[in-house]
Amino acid sequence: MTDGILGKAATMEIPIHGNGEARQLPEDDGLEQDLQQVMVSGPNLNETSIVSGGYGGSGDGLIPTERFGRGSRTVDLELELQIELLRETKRKYESVLQLGRALTAHLYSLLQTQHALGDAFADLSQKSPELQEEFGYNAETQKLLCKNGETLLGAVNFFVSSINTLVTKTMEDTLMTVKQYEAARLEYDAYRTDLEELSLGPRDAGTRGRLESAQATFQAHRDKYEKLRGDVAIKLKFLEENKIKVMHKQLLLFHNAVSAYFAGNQKQLEQTLQQFNIKLRPPGAEKPSWLEEQ
Repeated sequence: MTDGILGKAATMEIPIHGNGEARQLPEDDGLEQDLQQVMVSGPNLNETSIVSGGYGGSGDGLIPTERFGRGSRTVDLELELQIELLRETKRKYESVLQLGRALTAHLYSLLQTQHALGDAFADLSQKSPELQEEFGYNAETQKLLCKNGETLLGAVNFFVSSINTLVTKTMEDTLMTVKQYEAARLEYDAYRTDLEELSLGPRDAGTRGRLESAQATFQAHRDKYEKLRGDVAIKLKFLEENKIKVMHKQLLLFHNAVSAYFAGNQKQLEQTLQQFNIKLRPPGAEKPSWLEEQ
């Protein structure tokens, strides 16, 4: 059975969706679907993935494990691979989030330097008649760079904020349900093992009572396990759809804003923020932030 299971693991394909080459913004203005939280946080289980079929499916399989010292472990092959893919994706998106935050910090520092330099040029323009024109147009250049930089910073902040929501809320919500599923699977396997051992033992009046009780307990944990397995499958599906929708918009925003900034296209830069309903706070506003989402 093990060889067949491993062969299945080697040939199974998990679909990974993409957003193609489309460059047009979807009409739907929603940034992401809210995923209903259906489970509370479960224990954090660190287990080595062992592949076999899920309970009740065509690829059912049990592989011995020493986690409880006896019994076997039930694993849904396809679901386990999707869960591992989610964990890997979350790690990569966390890296993008960290880099995005670093970029906003560098942009903000650059803006402060450009603003100070522009003020210095403007002051020297007034105090150096022989270089008034040269200092003057350099001051104007720095002023324009600051304006465009503030617009770019607003776009990057919006991008970072959306990635943060996707990683720390949407993905984390799904992984919390995964933890509940993993805990339920362990309980299900333990009670299944108890039932199997009782079934193989001697039969008498006392044993029959314990067997009936074990059967009822096993069924309750089996139902819990199968429900959570279904919850995880649904959340993984919605998460993938939501991720594609959110990232299509955010990557388009990031590309258009950065391209317009470095091309010196102020009009296109401003249109990009308008397209995504982003507006900047005026300088000197309380709790200064370059981003305000409508």
